[in-house]
Amino acid sequence: MSNASDDSKEVREPLVEKDMAESKQEQPWMVYLSTFVAVCGSFAFGSCAGYSSPAQAAIRNDLSLTIAEFSLFGSLLTFGAMIGAITSGPIADLIGRKGAMRVSSAFCVVGWLGIFFAKGVMALDLGRLATGYGMGAFSYVVPIFIAEIAPKTFRGALTTLNQILICTGVSVSFIIGTMVTWRVLALIGLIPCAVSILGLFCIPESPRWLAKMGRDTEFEAALRKLRGKKANISEEAAEIQDYIETLERLPKAKALDLFQRRYIRSVLIAFGLMVFQQFGGINGICFYTSSIFEQAGFPPRLGMIIYAVLQVVITALNAPIVDKAGRKPLLLVSATGLVIGCLITAVSFYLKVHDMAQKAVPVLAVVGIMVYIASFSAGMGAMPWVVMSEIFPINIKGVAGGMATLVNWFGAWAVSYTFNFLMSWSSYGTFIIYAVINALAIVFVIAVVPETKGKTLEQIQAVVNP
Repeated sequence: MSNASDDSKEVREPLVEKDMAESKQEQPWMVYLSTFVAVCGSFAFGSCAGYSSPAQAAIRNDLSLTIAEFSLFGSLLTFGAMIGAITSGPIADLIGRKGAMRVSSAFCVVGWLGIFFAKGVMALDLGRLATGYGMGAFSYVVPIFIAEIAPKTFRGALTTLNQILICTGVSVSFIIGTMVTWRVLALIGLIPCAVSILGLFCIPESPRWLAKMGRDTEFEAALRKLRGKKANISEEAAEIQDYIETLERLPKAKALDLFQRRYIRSVLIAFGLMVFQQFGGINGICFYTSSIFEQAGFPPRLGMIIYAVLQVVITALNAPIVDKAGRKPLLLVSATGLVIGCLITAVSFYLKVHDMAQKAVPVLAVVGIMVYIASFSAGMGAMPWVVMSEIFPINIKGVAGGMATLVNWFGAWAVSYTFNFLMSWSSYGTFIIYAVINALAIVFVIAVVPETKGKTLEQIQAVVNP
């Protein structure tokens, strides 16, 4: 008996050691590197979004811009992003995810150089439009690329890095912008673009895109490169190929095809999340945080620094739990926090307008805004992009993802444009409206959004589009 036991022990121990050795060898380092290169685009996105706030006074002084001219300069970013959103999907389908990221980086480089060398309004505006295009294209292609290369077990965490780097880019741009000139800040914006362009030469293309294009040898090579030389990719490769073959029997997708019955749930989920993300007030509050604090009697500079740091910290803390907690619970917790944050801020302005408890006004305002931004960063900031990257079948992913990103950017423009008008109408009424929209988001998530945690992209399609 003891000999048999010893023999089985000897068999088990080497097997355990072998499994542990293989698991150590098969760490998906190429997935990590590829994700890092992709999220350099997210950092570039954040740098573009955060540029105008610290640069506003200096640009207006140096180039003698009126308020209207600078407002046009600022708004061109969202218009460029809308164009980028419309075209990035088809570009990503035509020349690949890496090709689309190269195009995005190139537009940002041209835009930053245009701003750096600008001597007047025209060059400044064209540069801003170009960076906006790159930003809009990055907002679509980065989460799509990460979702297509990542293993299902931590796809959510890696996709969330997109939002973390956007927040970091905004915060870094804001902080550095207080220390350097606006032209130097434009040059600094080139750094993540350059890293992205160089890094794209070192990483593989999306295996799912290669399979879709019929490039089978490259598909298997890319998948093996991502999973490791000794990893068994046969099951995953077969699943992807089977799914692609099913899709190939479907006609090529056009924009009108999104409204076919087979796709309508995917479209409703992605578009709905984008609408609630934006119309819940984020860009009005983000663009005019300083003004909100000033109106409430809280030091705006201190408020902005707290806001920037809190946004990055909460988003970063959120990443490791995405694949444990799931997408849906995080969306629900986030939307609930947004409602609470809006209501606290509304109470603050109600007290101010009615000349009640004036000492409590700045405290309530800063608490409300911080609850709002912490809640947004905990779920509603990143999860719509994570779900959007997962929810569409690959044959309509380009068209549908581009349209969903367009919806997002239109919402960003609409909210940022109307915010000051709403605040002039009623400061507390503005936040009550946002609270109602975020409450509707809770109902939408409960009723419509599925949980995608731990599922392959192909399994998600089987649930969403049976």
